[in-house]
Amino acid sequence: MPKGPQGQKRPADVIGNAVHVMRIATGEIEEQEESARARAGRLGGKKGGSTRAKKLNADQRSNAATLAAKARWRRD
Repeated sequence: MPKGPQGQKRPADVIGNAVHVMRIATGEIEEQEESARARAGRLGGKKGGSTRAKKLNADQRSNAATLAAKARWRRD
């Protein structure tokens, strides 16, 4: 069974995934809760971006955005 982005097991095919969702909806199986470690990591990531943006002036933000755009559209 393939793993999702946080390591959860999920069916690879569309029908298997639909059956899995149906079982969760009807209560046959319990939906897995995310771990405290995953919640803390996401919260830290959300805080970090806004805090960093507040520290940068307009020129620094523009430079960072330009570098990101160049990296995103770079042809290897």
